[in-house]
Amino acid sequence: MSAPLLQLTDLKTHFPLTRGFIFKRAAGTVKAVDGVSLSVARGEVLGLVGESGCGKSTLARTIMQLVPTTAGTVVLEGKNLTTGSGAEVRDVRRDLQMVFQDPYASLNPRMTVFDMLAEPLRVHTVCAAADVPARVAELMRLVGLAPRFMQKYPHEFSGGQRQRIAIARALALEPKIIIADEPVSALDVSIQAQILNLLAQLCRKMNLALIFIAHDLSVVKHISDRIAVMYLGKIVELGPALDVIERPSHPYTRALISAIPTANPDTERTRQRIVLPGDPPSPINPPAGCAFHPRCPHAQEKCKAAAPPLIRAEPAREVACVRLGEI
Repeated sequence: MSAPLLQLTDLKTHFPLTRGFIFKRAAGTVKAVDGVSLSVARGEVLGLVGESGCGKSTLARTIMQLVPTTAGTVVLEGKNLTTGSGAEVRDVRRDLQMVFQDPYASLNPRMTVFDMLAEPLRVHTVCAAADVPARVAELMRLVGLAPRFMQKYPHEFSGGQRQRIAIARALALEPKIIIADEPVSALDVSIQAQILNLLAQLCRKMNLALIFIAHDLSVVKHISDRIAVMYLGKIVELGPALDVIERPSHPYTRALISAIPTANPDTERTRQRIVLPGDPPSPINPPAGCAFHPRCPHAQEKCKAAAPPLIRAEPAREVACVRLGEI
């Protein structure tokens, strides 16, 4: 098999906590990402799901090297981003782009659409200066916007149109992988479908790899080839999208899937919802052993002894559970 486009190995992102104003002292550590190992192939769509606060967005920013890495490696096409210099990481970012959750916050309100799309082309000298207007028009058509709008400002567009502009900006440098951090959560349902279909179409057309982050499994199922389920900074289940949705192995995944509403009112009325007790533990002081055991309906004493590793349950499935096969 060919080498993966992106490889994460035991990636950790911890944030130290301090107390005191003048004489600061250590007060703990927030383990936002705590030992994530993943790979993404060329042209693959990997869905990353989990509750709010599980570390999805921090993982995305760590991959982009927007926040420092505590331990582990991020390797893109053989280049280790965690040990590279600032100039080397900036060069690699041509191949690694990001689409943020809020398109209005991620777009500069003082710049026109033309200026926002032309800026990366000029900075990275993607094309000659005379060709920049034509390239900007091409990018707008690519995401379904008319080039005649290129002199408008972000506030003159709807939420869905602004997200299309953000996607066009991410595509300006012809990247090999895009990280989309909940790109449709702030949009109406009908607009969500348009953006999801646009991303899927662009991935097929341009052979783009995509890490699609969301907390809604029904959205992730629509677009993903594989799904990774994250809980308290760790991956607890990884596998093909349909397998994870239809045959979840980890108790946490089962609880997430049970929360997906169905269109059939009779089915919705009779189906059994798995309601997890309590709230997710604090990443400052995670529980010993399996981080999910305080909320797991199947937890036993052995679940408290040691954190379960992500093991291969099937040829294409990995699950982190010491009771795998018993429940």
